[in-house]
Amino acid sequence: MREIDNWSTAFPIRPASQAVEALLDSWRDLAREWRPHFNKQTREPQLTRALKTHIERVTAPRRGLLGVWAAESVQNEMNFHTGELIEERRTDIIFGWNNKEIAIQLVFEFKKLSRYSSSTRKYLGADGLGRFVEGIYAQGQSVAVMVGILMTKNGSIVAPLKKSISDPSTIASLRIVLDSEGNACREPSQIFDAAEFDTEHGRNRLRGPGQDTIRIAHLFLSFGYP
Repeated sequence: MREIDNWSTAFPIRPASQAVEALLDSWRDLAREWRPHFNKQTREPQLTRALKTHIERVTAPRRGLLGVWAAESVQNEMNFHTGELIEERRTDIIFGWNNKEIAIQLVFEFKKLSRYSSSTRKYLGADGLGRFVEGIYAQGQSVAVMVGILMTKNGSIVAPLKKSISDPSTIASLRIVLDSEGNACREPSQIFDAAEFDTEHGRNRLRGPGQDTIRIAHLFLSFGYP
């Protein structure tokens, strides 16, 4: 299978767009009303595992969507000379799909977002968006998705988040590639219709072959109850 080295030739690819739509459908089904084990207070890992299970067993079959879904998938870095596993990370949700010409692993990283600056720091930090920049997640892939689970209204969270992304210190730390007009956030998303905006980042090539940059689509989910 050929290696994808240009996001624009690989995306939007129909199975990836269908995967995002399936994820949104399952989220709407689950988050429409308060559920004892799927609500704003539920921990992120439980939310993503439940969401993946619903997609896999309900939405994907209903939509006739092919491909493989995984939640909390283990990824390791390894010293191939000594056999030592030197790092381990768990991705929230991965959608995998391939044919004879192309293979994709679309990684979704979830973070709860509130109006507090601490949640913004987590979203943009080393355990959030930074995992893609350092190449820990989505190695050899052109595109990935950051998913913000909104704890309150969109406007009070997403606008300040975009402002934080556009801060010079954030641009430097996350190696953000500005667009032709000097913007850090590319609106509307060029990758997925459902995403609010995209960012592009230089990445650590030592983590694996492939791209000098990665495009991240930023998708935001809300609970349907007050």
